[in-house]
Amino acid sequence: MFLLQLRNELWKLFGKRRTYIGFGMFLLAQNAMLLAFRFTKWQKDAERLLEGNGYMATEFISALTVAVLMLIPQIILLMPLYATLIGGDMVAKEAEDGTLRMILCRPISRFRLLFLKWVSGVIFSTALVVVLGGTALLFARMWFPWRGMFVFVPGTVFNVLDSSNGFVLYLWSHLFLIVNAATMLTLAFMFSCFNMKPAAATILALSVFFVSLVMETIPFFERYHEWLLPYHFRSWLLVFSQPIPWGRVGGSLSILFACNLTAFIIGAAGFQVRDIKS
Repeated sequence: MFLLQLRNELWKLFGKRRTYIGFGMFLLAQNAMLLAFRFTKWQKDAERLLEGNGYMATEFISALTVAVLMLIPQIILLMPLYATLIGGDMVAKEAEDGTLRMILCRPISRFRLLFLKWVSGVIFSTALVVVLGGTALLFARMWFPWRGMFVFVPGTVFNVLDSSNGFVLYLWSHLFLIVNAATMLTLAFMFSCFNMKPAAATILALSVFFVSLVMETIPFFERYHEWLLPYHFRSWLLVFSQPIPWGRVGGSLSILFACNLTAFIIGAAGFQVRDIKS
């Protein structure tokens, strides 16, 4: 019965047009960024950075390098938006449409219903990240050769890798990106469990993320970076470091898992006492 109910939730989720907004916007953004990298000073700046550190630019301006460069801004700006858009809809939209009343007439507990919806949301987050990473690499390969990999993020990572190791780390990094997307979805899911509109749940979750992002840029909050979500979201970039700081990566993953669990429990508690049938 659990699998049948999960299948029904997935049918509902992927049967809505707005579920695919994020996938379409990723395709548009990636092609726009590829054109910008190829025909503006962006590529020349990357080549100058490599040559200034003693590397041959022709060996590391590759599909893997460009794919990571495209992912970084999309992970910061677009992925939280579309993850929270779906998370904010999952409960609040059904309550707004009145379908939750019919669902709760069946012999299923509220906790089970929420858990099924959350699992379907995690599956969506996984699909979102897989499509994001897969299309970024596919489009980059159409424009650039398959060579060594160069990853540079100021204050986080600077590394060059051969194509085989770079591809393996690229795949590994997406496991951490799935956790990031699931965290944002769960945050919006928590708000949607309370009596509010779907848009309000999405905006609240995005506000938490972007306020944390702004606070990171303020020097006063530098000592509190570990209390902010964006700091832990960057664990996917640390995978490209040499050596990989597994202590920090493991700590960030533990905190993100705890955030997911806490948000789900708070949302479930609010949903349990909520009057929906009246």
